[in-house]
Amino acid sequence: MRIAYLDCFAGISGDMFLGALIDSGVPAEVLHDAVKTLDLGASLTLSKADRSGISATSVRVLENGKPAEEPALAHSHTHEHHHHEGQQHSHSHRHSHSHDAPQQQQQEPAHQHSHSHGRSLSVIRKLIDSAKLADPVKRTAIQTFELLGASEAKIHNVDIEKIHFHEVGAVDAIVDIVAASAGIHALGVDAWYASPLNVGGGMVDCAHGRFPVPAPATADLLRGFPTYSAHVQQELVTPTGAALVRVLSPTFGAQPAMRVQKIGYGAGTRNPKDFPNVLRLSIGDAGDGNQASVAVLETALDDISPQILAHVTERAFALGALDVMSTAVQMKKGRLGTLLTLLADDAKVSVLEDLLLRETSTLGIRIHHERRSCLDRTYVTVSTPYGEIRIKVGSRSGEIFNAAPEFEDCRTAAAAHNVPVKQVQQSAIAAYQRVQGD
Repeated sequence: MRIAYLDCFAGISGDMFLGALIDSGVPAEVLHDAVKTLDLGASLTLSKADRSGISATSVRVLENGKPAEEPALAHSHTHEHHHHEGQQHSHSHRHSHSHDAPQQQQQEPAHQHSHSHGRSLSVIRKLIDSAKLADPVKRTAIQTFELLGASEAKIHNVDIEKIHFHEVGAVDAIVDIVAASAGIHALGVDAWYASPLNVGGGMVDCAHGRFPVPAPATADLLRGFPTYSAHVQQELVTPTGAALVRVLSPTFGAQPAMRVQKIGYGAGTRNPKDFPNVLRLSIGDAGDGNQASVAVLETALDDISPQILAHVTERAFALGALDVMSTAVQMKKGRLGTLLTLLADDAKVSVLEDLLLRETSTLGIRIHHERRSCLDRTYVTVSTPYGEIRIKVGSRSGEIFNAAPEFEDCRTAAAAHNVPVKQVQQSAIAAYQRVQGD
């Protein structure tokens, strides 16, 4: 089973996550192509950076060729709330932020950016939905913004659709989230793990007064996660970084037993002395590599509606199930029923067990473990007349056993060119075979 481990000893931000993805082997084209589909005049610039002696990948967002957000020397939030007749809430937000490690904030003045207008959640949803992205990428990106919006709405006690995203609705944050979503799915891992999150320390200034780090929205997004404050008196986890971690829903703790194959470092903005301002991402196989154990949860149901069954399937995937299967079975008294089977890592068994007991009519669940043998999975991107298509390659000890086009890529390309999906699949396979023959 392919797993990923995030080492968040210096916190996490959107640009650090992108850098770690690239540094760990996600093709840069995956991120560049995702950004192009947004049609915002934005692009990414990649470079190598030294962070306390560690070579890391630095990612910056450009808007019309210029930095979308220049690094700030300090972090300040200013919120101004104006209440008008017939308008429940409008929100003016000035925000300067750089995911930085320590320096004394009073040594240098803050560089502030004004965002007098923002994008509503519905506008951002429409923007992402209209982009030529694979459906899973769209869902992850939209879910990330919904998490950000829910936290802001809770803090300000307004409906989520009344929230206008300023910092997180700016071009740099939209690009970060969409590119990160594309990278997450391109990486093709089965389970995410993470260390406790170092949130940093100190205070941030708001119009409502001084708040301790983490800032209110970030603190809400980090509810239930293991966090700590160490080493620096500055904010280390950004709202975007916190939302991405919540979307990934990792298992927290020390690095699990794994055979690490790739390690990537994403660079923060600054390079302070004796504090590597990086996010480390390790990719590898769980346990004994190709030999792994998987938990199987199953229950037979003869009184559940198709709508509830579909809902449970969707929720199971969102909660980390590796696979969900529904099988038609004949039960007692000749009743037709459904055998619902979930595959999961041990760390996800408890939450999936709770899902089945709460959301279905079952009175009991069978849980057991099966040994499974897995091929190593990698992705290769090929060029076709219909655009770039990812090929999932299954191999062992360097020998390729299977290679298949990613269906979502093919479906998106087929819709864009008004051709059958199988035509795109055949073109992708032919392109892959040409590459292999070269």
